[in-house]
Parts: sequence; structure tokens; C-alpha cells
Amino acid sequence: MPSRHILIVNARKVTRPVFVIGAPHSGAEAVGRALKISPGFHVTIGQHSVLQAVYGFARRPSLYSGRGEAAAAVMRDAFAQGWQVNATSCLECSAQCRSAAGLRPAEVGPCVEQRGLSRFGDASPDLTYCAEALVGAFPDAQIVQVVRDGRDTVAAMLADPLSMSWFRPSVANVESEFPNPFYGVEDETDRLSWSGLSPAGKCALRWRGAIRLAARLRRALPEEQLKTLRYEDMIRNPGSAAAVLTDFTGATIAAPTVPAHRRERGETSAWRRSLTLGQAADIEKVAGEELRRLGYV
Repeated sequence: MPSRHILIVNARKVTRPVFVIGAPHSGAEAVGRALKISPGFHVTIGQHSVLQAVYGFARRPSLYSGRGEAAAAVMRDAFAQGWQVNATSCLECSAQCRSAAGLRPAEVGPCVEQRGLSRFGDASPDLTYCAEALVGAFPDAQIVQVVRDGRDTVAAMLADPLSMSWFRPSVANVESEFPNPFYGVEDETDRLSWSGLSPAGKCALRWRGAIRLAARLRRALPEEQLKTLRYEDMIRNPGSAAAVLTDFTGATIAAPTVPAHRRERGETSAWRRSLTLGQAADIEKVAGEELRRLGYV
């Protein structure tokens, strides 16, 4: 087990931080928003210091290999900076984080009251791809992983310029970093087929990689540290999801909801309207086994 370190932020000891993970567009942000507005929680989404560490380890897992303690220290420092609460701490927050807190674009001031603050958490994008380093940094962390139909996830990724920007030849580091969980490249077959995959196929590989990482995490962590939510169930019954999260964290958690401007993209089975037959076939070829294992048939 990793060594336990005491982290003090805002004069409070960080214990059992809650991290929300999932494939891109899986619904992890909706859970992060729910946690963020829940009493006693300070949850960040896309803090600059956190993203630097996340993408450093997610895109270059070789940095973590054999350097667990050093990587854990980097992760703890990143979150210690991201979780600071002061008069100007929210000025550098991402639009996602400020929106989740209900702050107006030009509003100045912290998004959370220090009085009553007792828990910390994060729901930054792509957090799932550095889960090992995350657990190494916080051995008592509670992880909420959100699973969504890979076809809906791919459809949302294809419509998101930021998600697609990771596939640019100048950005993708599949050849130089191997294996590469960030792109779902696990073996030589994946690497050899990468350049010939369609955009839908590459998105499906990223989803498949996140699902396999989630499965390994499930085997490694006890039940009290890991809770899996199915996105489709969460959208159909937010109250039930809130009850599950409340029981898991031991704190009263608000019901997860999808923002109105993202509701259409957040619908279940929306892929039937937005994916072509060819795109659906490419997803099936890459991730059909995982889709069926999770019951998405």
C-alpha cells in the first residue's frame, strides 16, 4: 500500500476525498456538479494545476511507472493548490467549474464557504486515465465512476472539438508512449491498427480503454472506496442516484442533473440519430465486446 501522507488545505485535513471518473462525455461532470453544490463539499472541475498533473500522467504513464511516491507527491501538490479557497481562488477556475458553482462570468469571490467545509473532491475531465496515480496519492480516496453506453459517448465526442483535438497527428503520442491508456492502446495490435481507424473508431478505443481501466480499479479497490453509477439510470432517476451517492460518501448529496444546454446531447440512445451506420459498425468492431458485457445491446 502507498504511504499515507497528511495533507492540510485551508486549515483542514483532507480525508476521503471524492473523485469522479469516467470516459469522456460519460456523465462524470454531472456527478461532479451534484457534489459541488452539496453542503460541506469543495469540488473542483478542471482546475489548471490539477489538469497539468492529470494530463502529465494520463498521457505519459511512463512518468508514473516506477516512480509511485514521486508521482503521488505531484498529484497531492496539484490538488492542494486547486482546492485553495480565498478571495481570488476562483478567478483562474475553468468555465465548467464556475458554471457548476453558479458563478457569473465576471463574478469575483470563492465558490464555497470555508465555514462548514469538511470534504474535498474533483471531477476534472480525463481523470480516469490517471486513476492509479490518483489512488497512490490518496489511499483513502472514494472513487465514483460513471459508465455510459459507448455509442452515446462516441457520438458526443465526435461533436466536441476539444475531444477530437486529442487525435491531431501533432498531439497523439501513440507511437512514442506505449502502452497508452489515454488512447486505449494496450497492445501491439492496437498500435498497428491505430492509424487506420476512423474518428469513431478512435473515440471507441478511448471509451474501451476507460472501461477496462474501470474494471481493473473495481478489482483493486474495496466496495467502500468505489461506487459505479450507470449514466442511463442516473438520468432516468436522479433522486435514486443522489441516495446512492449519499450512502456511499456519508454526506447529503444533491441529485445529479444534466445542464439544459447539454440535455439533447445527454439523452440516452441519442446515438441512433447522430451516428451513421458506418460509424456504428466501427464502434462495434472496436468495442463490441465491452458494450455487450455492460449490457448495451
